[in-house]
Amino acid sequence: MPYLTASPLALEPLLAEVTAPECGGTCVFLGTVRDGPGDGGVTGIEYSAYDAMAEAELDRILAEARRQWGEARIAVRHRVGLVPAEEASVAIVVATPHRADAFAACRYLIEEIKRRLPIWKKELRADGTATWVDPAGHPSMVGPR
Repeated sequence: MPYLTASPLALEPLLAEVTAPECGGTCVFLGTVRDGPGDGGVTGIEYSAYDAMAEAELDRILAEARRQWGEARIAVRHRVGLVPAEEASVAIVVATPHRADAFAACRYLIEEIKRRLPIWKKELRADGTATWVDPAGHPSMVGPR
């Protein structure tokens, strides 16, 4: 199943993927494009990826999580293309028999996705400029979009 999508993220299908009678704890994480006071007027983020490479890395990250939390049921989607402010760019849903494992696995997944996934983002600004953000989180200004 592909993890990358250009479509808005919907939780219901992801919840359906992980729901099982033996799972008593379900943790949902949505990473949303923000425009906070210090973010400089972000109107959206353009996400780009080499799909095959990103899908393969997500397979590895999910396999690691499943080895660590053997009973976990996991669904992940990451958007590519333009994601407007206030919309989700990544969704992670984890269901496990107990809540502590669901929280731990969900946290592990978002941290590894942020650290390792080869998806690049360009923040678009209200003033017409754009900023590429490298994987370490350091912005670099570029000219008008």
